[in-house]
Order: sequence, then structure tokens, then C-alpha cells
Amino acid sequence: MWSDNETDRDFLNFSGVAESIAQIVIDADTRPVSIGVSGSWGVGKSSMIKLTQAALRQRTGTDDFVFIEFNAWLYQGYDDARTALLETIAARLIEEATARETGLDKAKDFLKRIKWLRLAKAVAVPAAAIALGLPPVGLVGEVTGIIGDIKDGDADERTLKNGGNAAKAAAAAGRILLDPKEDSSPPRQIEKLRESFEEALEEMGVTLVLLVDDLDRCLPDTAISTLEAIRLFLFLRRTAFVIAADDGMIKHAVRKHFGDLTDESLVTNYFDKLIQIPIRVPALGTQEVRAYMMMLFIENSSLGGDEKERLREAMADRLKESWRGKSVNRAFVRDQGVELPAPLILQLNTAERLAPVMTSAKGIAGNPRLIKRFLNALDIRLSIAKAQGIDVDEQVLAKLLLFERLAPPQSFAALTAAVNADGDGKPRALGEWEVAAAAGEAMDLDGPWAGSFVADWIGLAPPLADEDLRGALYVGRENAPLITGEDRLSSEAAELLTALVEEPGGAALLTEDLAALARPELSIIMERLLAKARQETSWGTPPVLDACLAIAEVDPEGQGQILAGFLGGRPAAQISPGIVPRISQYPWAQVVFNAWNASDEIDAPVKRAIKQRTEHGNV
Repeated sequence: MWSDNETDRDFLNFSGVAESIAQIVIDADTRPVSIGVSGSWGVGKSSMIKLTQAALRQRTGTDDFVFIEFNAWLYQGYDDARTALLETIAARLIEEATARETGLDKAKDFLKRIKWLRLAKAVAVPAAAIALGLPPVGLVGEVTGIIGDIKDGDADERTLKNGGNAAKAAAAAGRILLDPKEDSSPPRQIEKLRESFEEALEEMGVTLVLLVDDLDRCLPDTAISTLEAIRLFLFLRRTAFVIAADDGMIKHAVRKHFGDLTDESLVTNYFDKLIQIPIRVPALGTQEVRAYMMMLFIENSSLGGDEKERLREAMADRLKESWRGKSVNRAFVRDQGVELPAPLILQLNTAERLAPVMTSAKGIAGNPRLIKRFLNALDIRLSIAKAQGIDVDEQVLAKLLLFERLAPPQSFAALTAAVNADGDGKPRALGEWEVAAAAGEAMDLDGPWAGSFVADWIGLAPPLADEDLRGALYVGRENAPLITGEDRLSSEAAELLTALVEEPGGAALLTEDLAALARPELSIIMERLLAKARQETSWGTPPVLDACLAIAEVDPEGQGQILAGFLGGRPAAQISPGIVPRISQYPWAQVVFNAWNASDEIDAPVKRAIKQRTEHGNV
């Protein structure tokens, strides 16, 4: 399995952009700079941040820069993001000043002013009251204790709140934090906060590089709170901000925060004032997607660490020349002098075949996170197959999984119906099209098979028309029913089963077609639906219930009684009152209600619902 964590090892040909960002920070030469790294979900913004930090460290060492990584999403719902960011910066400055043995007093002064701002918020009193500067003499012991905590630098928000919201407590604590002769008004204190921050950096002789990530995952208020904290330090010397976020999501947060702004220019202006240099994460082409998939397979292979890194570096360098027509492919990897294990060779073949479709298909479009999730799903299914002794070819399974994830639902339903209808589980209908694709000829795709994606998919190796896909469908049966030859279902019944599994909400429209089936086929369909229904953990009105009820409606004496027995045997904790009116119209419902009424474990609301329906003659 591949984790979803960012990395400072370049798998995406991002090094060139990351090095450019690093150079911008270096060229600023202590002048303030803010850089926005923009891109949609999953395209690699977090990795770009890591690579940028690595590039700066490599070029300058650790003497010139102090790095702070801040993830606003981690504080959402637990802490005020603005204060959390300020205190993160202060703690890092104190740590760095202590290590460098310079600037410590300035860093502590900066932290003290942050505590003053937090105090103003925590005790929830007007800032003017804090500025009164009442002395602590005569205050109750609890408040005096709060002041002592603050003076020692140990106060937290809970301690402050426990002291009450008294203006005297706030004023006294504020006066201890600050010099009694200072102007304690909020504007002046914000100005002094900026001054102490800049002086601390100047005395240490460093530039602070703040790397902000996952801002676009936050709710609007958290996102804006973080940006407002950043705004406090903008345009101060020795600061560099690198902010990774989807600019569309940030603009949405601005609109929501300021009351659904309709003037798009105001939204854009707010963002532009924060970001001096906008940079978009580059889109991945076929070369990058192919190389990325190959690198992931190499990373999970049995090769040694040095061999993996050797291949990764060679592929990363090769990608930098892709504009010259240089390719990263199987041949290039084989030529690197590393003996590749047999399973890895097959996986590299899979990556080479899938890369063009993974790049162009709308459902993935070269998104690294989606590619990684696809490969994780493939790995899981291979593990399931191995655990159950099912011989499934990895390349076949990968092609089928790709179709399942990206093809229109009607196309996937047609494929599963073809497999289920064939005695050997082979989708023979694909044969003519696969021959045409291999010859480079046009394919006459119609009905559920129509579409450019299906045409591209059919052309992928390996051909499937003569492959038994029952094992591959079995390990992915959460999305498609497997119907073996022993089920003896007609093609019409197989198509109805597929439709009921994939779109159970439309079951009521199929009752006429279901009524035309033979009773043994209805039994097989109900058996398959109940197998899926056993996965439900809450029985109010799950979608699969609609499909089961459609079968029970056309055969109330047979399938209705089977469904009644199934529902009556569900664990009591899973039954919700909503199911009562849903089934009360059916003649077999009383059997279910009797079973539930007789159980001491069924919740009272369910029994009240049954009583209400019975008294009104609905059963």
C-alpha cells in the first residue's frame, strides 16, 4: 500500500519548480516575499512544499533560514488557528534563539505580546478595559493565581476562562504582561508585536520561511483566520511565506466570510494582496504519469533502498529532458543496470499501458492522489484474490478495475452482464472490437458501449474477450454481482440483477420485467440481494431494501416470506422505526412485526411505530 503523505523525494518532476521557488526566496535577500502554490485537490501541493524546503536547505544550509511548517487543518475545531499560528512562530523563534544564543529576549517579548492578544480574546472583554491597567491588589485568590500563571508564562486559555470574564482580571493580567508605561491599546500592541518579531529575526540574522499547507481543507472561518494571522507579518523584512492552497477554495472562503460577496474583483483583490507571486502546480502529462506509476511500483518492490533511489534519480533526471523527446519507459528502466525482479517487470508493463488513459480520462486526469488510490485498490483486490486462492492476472485485474472506476455505469453493467451470461465467464462481445483496435481500425461502438473512454480502454492490452473474468469480478463484488454458470440465469435475469445491485432505487420500475421471470430465477436474484443486504448495519430504509421489496412484490408467497424471515432475524440494534411504514403494506409484514414485538431487545420507538401502524389498519 502507498501512503497519502507528502514527500521530499521527487516522484512528479516538480524539482524544477521547487528550485525556482527556492531561488525566489534566496534572491529576495531578506526582503519580504509571499508565494502562493495553487492547484486542485491531490495534485501534489504538499509535496511541492516539501521539495521547496529541501531545495532551500540544499542551497543555503541551515544558518540563513528558520523553517516553520504549519497545517491549519489540524487546529480546526480544537483551537483558534490565528493564535495557534502565532504561538507556533513564537515557540520556534525561542527555540532557534536559544540554540543560536542570540535574540532570545526579543523572541520572549514577541511571545509575551501574543499572550496579551490571546488574553484579550479569552476573557471576552472590551480591549479598552484591558488598557485600564487595574493593579492586582485586592483581587480574589483565583484571579491572582491566573496573573501568576501568566507572569510565569504558563497560562493557557482554559486557565484564563476559569478565572471568569471579569474586566479587572483581564486588566490586571494585561498590565503584568506589558510594561506599565506602554500604550496598551490594540493598534499599538499589534504594531509592537510586528516590531518585536522583526527585531528578533534581525538580531538572529535569519529569514523565517513559513510553509502553510492544507489551507483549502479548512472551513472558511479557519482559512480566513490563518490568512489574517499571516497578514500581520506581511511586508516585514526577513520573512518568506509559501502558502499551498487551491485558490478557488480560498476565494470561496473569502466570499463566505465576508457575507457572500458578489463582486468578484473584491475577492480577487483580497487574495492578490496576500500573494505576491502565484505559482500553479504543473499538470502531469503521459510521461510524468507513466514515470510516477513506475516509481510507485519500484518503491513497493523487493529492491534494496540504494537501488530504488538510483532508479528514482535516473527517472527524475530523464523527465527533465522529456521536452527533447526523451522517454521514461520500461526500456529506460531496464537500461539502468539494476536487476529487476519478475513481479516488478510485470508491474512496469501495467504502468506503461495504463498511463495514457490515466492521464486523459476525466475521472483521474493525471491526479497523483487518485492514481495512488487506484493502485491501492488494485493491491487490495490482489490480496483478496490471493487469500481466497483465486488465480487473477494482475494486468487483467488492473484493466477491469480501470473500467469499473471510469466507464459510464451502463457500460460497466453491460460488461458484467456479458460475463454473467457466458458459461465460461468470457466477455466475447469485445472480441470484434479488440481485433479492430489492434489493427488500428475504427470501432463501431453503440448503445451502452458508446464513448471515447470505452474505445481507448478496449485498445489497452491485454485483450479480455477470451479471458474468464469471473475471478476478477468476484474480488470486486462490492460493485458488481458475480453470477456463476450454476446460477442458470437467463441474460434478461442477469441484466435485471445487475440493475438492482447498481441502482436499487429504481427497482419499482422493474417489477413488470421481474414478474416475467421464472420463479427459480427470482430465488437466485433474491439470494444475491440478501447477500449484499447482510452488509447493512442500519435498517431504516437502505437502498438495497427497495430492490428486495421489488422481488417480494412479484412473489409475495415465496420471496416475500424469505424476506420476512431475513428482516425478522436482523440484530435488534440495527432496526430503526423508519422501516415500519416502509414494509407495513405487504402481507408478510405482520410476521416481521410479531418477531420484533416478541424481542426484548428491540427499541421502544420501533414497537410504538408498529403499534401505530396496526391501530390504523395499515397491517
